[in-house]
Amino acid sequence: VLNDDDALDLFKKTLPGAGSSFLQLKVTASSQKSAALQLIRRAAHGRRSPGLDLLALALQGKTAGFEKVLAMIDEMVVNLKKEQEADDEKKAYCEAEFDKAEDKMKELELSLKDSNTAIDKMTGDIE
Repeated sequence: VLNDDDALDLFKKTLPGAGSSFLQLKVTASSQKSAALQLIRRAAHGRRSPGLDLLALALQGKTAGFEKVLAMIDEMVVNLKKEQEADDEKKAYCEAEFDKAEDKMKELELSLKDSNTAIDKMTGDIE
């Protein structure tokens, strides 16, 4: 039997330290669902987003699988891209209409100035 301090030191060296221990983690579908639900709730915090609400509802449900939720996310991304394209087109149209309106306003202001000048000239000629 070893009773010496050297034996105790040797024994301590053979034990794994806190930094070298191994722990196998098992990731389950339910833990992934709960992590995704927390992420969606944080993203939706303070906003009214029907899409995020729908995703959270689907994740809370017990019948729908995670694959269905991923498909819903993909569909939402496609819809958001379409909406962004429509918004970009509408913005370009509105900017063009503003430019046309400004040009028309400048044209009318110039015409009004010319008319006032003509009126002043005629009024001067009459007097």
